[in-house]
Amino acid sequence: MNQFILLSVGIVALAMGAILGYYARQSIAKRNYRTIEAKIGKKISKAQQESEQILSDAKQRASQIIEEAKKEEDRRRQELFKTERLLLKRGNILEKKISDFEKKEREFQQKVIKLRGIKENLESLRTEALENLERISKLSKEEARKELLNNLEKEYQKEILEKIKKLELEGWERFERKAKELLALAIQKTAISQAQEITTTTCPLPSEDIKGRIIGKEGRNIRTLEKLTGVEIVVDETPEVVTISGFDPIRRQIAKTALEKLIRDGRIQPARIEEMVERAKAEINFQIKEAGEAAVYEVGVVGLDPKLVQLLGRLKFRTSYGQNVLLHSIEVSHLAEVLASELGIDTKIAKKAGLLHDIGKALDHQVEGSHVDIGIKILEKFGLEKEVIDAMKSHHEEYPYQSLEAIVVQTADAISGARPGARKDTLENYLKRLEDLENIATSFSGVEKAYAIQAGREIRVFVKPEEIDDLACHKLAKEIANKIQEELKYPGEIKVNVIRESRVVEYAK
Repeated sequence: MNQFILLSVGIVALAMGAILGYYARQSIAKRNYRTIEAKIGKKISKAQQESEQILSDAKQRASQIIEEAKKEEDRRRQELFKTERLLLKRGNILEKKISDFEKKEREFQQKVIKLRGIKENLESLRTEALENLERISKLSKEEARKELLNNLEKEYQKEILEKIKKLELEGWERFERKAKELLALAIQKTAISQAQEITTTTCPLPSEDIKGRIIGKEGRNIRTLEKLTGVEIVVDETPEVVTISGFDPIRRQIAKTALEKLIRDGRIQPARIEEMVERAKAEINFQIKEAGEAAVYEVGVVGLDPKLVQLLGRLKFRTSYGQNVLLHSIEVSHLAEVLASELGIDTKIAKKAGLLHDIGKALDHQVEGSHVDIGIKILEKFGLEKEVIDAMKSHHEEYPYQSLEAIVVQTADAISGARPGARKDTLENYLKRLEDLENIATSFSGVEKAYAIQAGREIRVFVKPEEIDDLACHKLAKEIANKIQEELKYPGEIKVNVIRESRVVEYAK
């Protein structure tokens, strides 16, 4: 029972505490609410004051801006008024100028009309004067002009001819003197020694006993050597010497090298000969390559194809009238470079064209055609510049000159080949060969005259047009060429040029 009472008292106390706590919280909350409300009220009041201040400042700033805008508007209005006054003034000036121009134009038109009338009057007076003159002199205008010109020509003909002749003479003397200076300078700068060669090569022997071994049993050794090298081995009574004869210098050099190797080896038999010939060919090919590279290096030409350099080296074993063609090409290259430099033209083209101008001679024994045409095909194949080909193809005047470099190369070639000592061809043999060429050409009927030119490389035949027609010219050229081949011996080839020319002359008096 006591426990129940205690429990009841506890419940009542708990309820009372809860009610008292509730009212206490309500009282505290009301006090806090009034405090927050007061704070919010203060903030609102402050915000209202700040907004009023901002609004006042904004109104003040706006009034300032409006005032400034009015001032700017007034300023621009003043400037606009000033510009309008200036434009009005300029417009008045322009109208005045236009008016003056129109006035001057009317005056000019009036003057033109007046001058036209004066010109017409002058023309009529001139025509009338000419008619009166023709009537008095009984000569027309053309007749009078011709008569005047004839009189002047007769009176001053001698003086005019003398003046023209004097000018021509002075010009030729000046040009000839300058040309001699250029040629002398070029020759002086390129003094290259030339080695003369012939169509035979001698091979010294250590003893006479070697001759029998070279010939071999029943001549089989010498026949094998001749067959493999394409030359003729001459074993005669000349002591301790064997002569190798052949038109191709490369073949002669291969034969000589192989023979020297066989003599040193001592074993001379067909199988050994074949082996030594192959070795000699390889050695000569290497020498050819070295010769081409040395020539290119000496001249200073770069960028050539190695195969083209190899062909250039073949010219070391090629001769023209005894003159080594590779040395000749190097000399022509140097001469062309010097001449081109003095004349102010492209030295690179002249130098390269001079070096390669005879490149066709490296294959002229193997390919049909002149060495110039062969050279053109070779250079086109290796993609050389058109300017270089044009410069080299005219050095024998087979093609027209297309540049100053072509003339320079032709001149350098003539200097190198014509200077004393360059080529082995005695005066008597040279004159005899040219005479024989002309005699062969003139032996045909219908031939009026014939001239051997280009150091015997070309024969120009002039025929009588009334006896030889165009078709017969082709036949005559072939017959002359065949007869030259049958009766003459000469290096290279000879161009037969048959010319049929008809001239009709009449004088207008």
